[in-house]
Amino acid sequence: MARTGGMNDSILNVERVELRRGARSVLAGVTFAARRGELVAVMGPSGSGKTTILRAIAGLETFHAGRITIGAVTLEGGVALTGDAARQLRREVGMVFQFHCLFEHLTALQNICLAPVHAHGVSPHAARDHARDLLRTFGVDHREHALPRQLSGGEAQRVAIARALAVNPPLLLMDEPTASLDPARRVELGALLQGLLRQGRTLVVATHDEDFASEFATRILRVNNGVVDLP
Repeated sequence: MARTGGMNDSILNVERVELRRGARSVLAGVTFAARRGELVAVMGPSGSGKTTILRAIAGLETFHAGRITIGAVTLEGGVALTGDAARQLRREVGMVFQFHCLFEHLTALQNICLAPVHAHGVSPHAARDHARDLLRTFGVDHREHALPRQLSGGEAQRVAIARALAVNPPLLLMDEPTASLDPARRVELGALLQGLLRQGRTLVVATHDEDFASEFATRILRVNNGVVDLP
């Protein structure tokens, strides 16, 4: 089960996390922390464990040893999330997947409202108002009635970010956010993310994009063979 508590004033603490798939060690003692207002870029070759780190933090993969603390929630190695712990974790962490993973049968507005209404008990009216505020903030309010297939890649990404922020989590995880963006869209994304940092959010971004990380990250961590090389 998750329990409350934290080591220090960091938003995120990852301590000696190990994760195996069969005989293969994917994460081999990953340790790092992230503070409020940081954009931490996690970089490394394909298969190094970048995405797995994000999925472990988000509670999407059970790790075998170690501890992850996000705000008041602590995940312990070898212990699956319970329903209550999962709901608490969703208030602390939002995740934007590489391919956005929007629900194809729902409009942009409906995608954003889904978790607040059905997982957190927010009234539909309040959820719609907040969703429209997010869409307006990210410049896609004119697309609220569009289905995912009707959105451009950049629009879908902004809707996915809005969905991840719908319950106002302090920590946002992003997997390869620039993979399908041209240079101009990368700059737009960087400016958008810097706005989130000014709001006091913490971002952890798995990326191959050296230029993006160099320009916009406050710190870069390198992953090699399932271990984070701390600077």
